[in-house]
This record gives sequence, C-alpha cells and structure tokens, in this order.
Amino acid sequence: MRAACKIVAEILLLLRERVKPGVTTAELDEFADSETRRRNAKPAFKGYCKYPNALCCSPNDVVVHGMPTKIPLKEGDIISLDFGVLYNEFYGDAALTIPVGAVPARIATLLKATEESLYAGIDKAVAGGRLHDISHAVQTHVEAQGFSVVRDFVGHGIGRKLHEEPQVPNFGAAGTGVRLKPGMVLAIEPMVNEKSYEVEVLEDGWTTITRDGGFSAHFEHTVAITDKGPDILTRI
Repeated sequence: MRAACKIVAEILLLLRERVKPGVTTAELDEFADSETRRRNAKPAFKGYCKYPNALCCSPNDVVVHGMPTKIPLKEGDIISLDFGVLYNEFYGDAALTIPVGAVPARIATLLKATEESLYAGIDKAVAGGRLHDISHAVQTHVEAQGFSVVRDFVGHGIGRKLHEEPQVPNFGAAGTGVRLKPGMVLAIEPMVNEKSYEVEVLEDGWTTITRDGGFSAHFEHTVAITDKGPDILTRI
C-alpha cells in the first residue's frame, strides 16, 4: 500500500503544478492516466462502477465525482482532484483542492479550513481510539469556521479493495464507532461546503453539486493506524 500511495502522491503533486487558467480538466485526466501507466500501475477509478475516467475533477460547486471536461479553468475557480491507483493488488487514494489563480478570501478560508480538518481527523487516527473520534474532530473544526460537512458521502477503509469497511463519516460523536487497531488503513476525506451541507447528484449519476450553489472543497489522505500513531501513506 505504501508503494501504491507513493504513486498517488507523486501524480497529485504533478497535477497541482499544472492547474492554471486555460487548462482543461480533460487534459489533467489524460496526464494522470498516462503517468499512472508509466509507473506500471492502473487508475483505480477508471471502470469502477462504470466511471469512465482516471481522475475525478470537481470545480467550484461540484462536491465530488465531477467528470473531466474540455471547459478551460479560469481565474477564481477552485478544482478538487480525487485520484487513486491500483498497484501490485493494493489501492491508494487521495484528494486535494487547488485554487486557480487568485480566489476570494472566503473561498481561500474554505480550502484552508478543509485541509486543516483533515489533519485534525488524522490526529485522532490512533490505536485504541474510536472511529468517530476522527469524525468529531473534522466536524468541530469545520463548523467552528462557519462551514458545513457533507453528510451524503464519507471516507472509507481501503486495501485490496478501493472501498472497504469501515465507513468514515466526517461528522459524529466522539467516543463512538469501532475501536481503531494497528494495521487498519483508512481513507479520511473531509468534503466541506461553503454554505449548507445539502447536495444533489446530477443526471449523469456521478457529478454531485451543492444544492445552494456554494463552493465545496475536498481533501483526502490514506492513513495507516500504527502503534506509533497515524502514518500518512499519501504524503511525500
């Protein structure tokens, strides 16, 4: 899993450098697909439940599962890139949200709060703790900043399958949920909306948008539970 996650981290780092006004998400998807195969890995999402692409590209009010398009990104947009690979029978999965040029101060705060909430959750991913300690840490950090956590989509266990038990919600009561044990690996992924947490799925069956048109941010790491604390596998 460490090897699979290293590939994910490397490619997301390269994608971050390519995000700028005028670039299309279709170009980003093609790049991610090519770089994955060059490393003798497979894009985890391509063909998963018939999803057609290597990369999920979710701009602005798209929460998750946005499909790549030929529409150029423009100054002031944000773009969430969710990416995974399969390598030697194991999966890695991570996501980040990137500003396209300068963005309004509130949107920059949304991105900062979402990424901070991810690390607040990771800090609770400790052996002997409870699963919803992670959830509670994410929720309290996000709501203290005046934003809301998405309820309809959650993080997940990961390993030989892309999605395994347990589900990892971004909201919940501390001290509840399954006991965390060394060897567990979780994809922790706060999805945070600027306004209400309510979302809706478009007719394509994938693209999920905020119901009120507010912007949405998404950050994710694959994290191993160890006796020495959380080990972030998708961080270089």
